[in-house]
Amino acid sequence: MRRLGDLEAEIMDRFWRWQRPATVREIVDDINKERPLAYTTVMTVTNILYNKGWLLRGKQGRAWLYTPVRSREEYAAALMEDALGASEDRPVALAHFVQQMGPDEISALRKALRAAGRQAES
Repeated sequence: MRRLGDLEAEIMDRFWRWQRPATVREIVDDINKERPLAYTTVMTVTNILYNKGWLLRGKQGRAWLYTPVRSREEYAAALMEDALGASEDRPVALAHFVQQMGPDEISALRKALRAAGRQAES
C-alpha cells in the first residue's frame, strides 16, 4: 500500500474525523479555515482518491457525496503490513517493533492476539 500524499492525507483525515459522507465543498471550507486552497485542487485530489479506490461516491443533487472505503485504523494496519513485508526476516522486524511499544500498546497487542486466536479457532 502506498502512503497517502500530504493533501490526500489531509482530505482523508476529514472523512475519518467526521465519520460521515462529505462533499468537496465541505472539505474545501474546512481546509480553508487553516490555509487557502482552491476548490479545483481539492476536487482533483478527491477524484484521484476515488479513482484509487479510497473513496466511494454518489450523487446528491448536483454534487458528489464521498465516503471513505477504509477506516484510519485499516489504513494504518495496511501500512504496518507493508513495512513488515519490507524485511527479509519478519519475526525479527516484528520483535523490534514490539520493543518500541509502551505498556498500554503491549496490552492492546495482547488483547488483539487473543481475539485473533479465538477467531482462528472458530
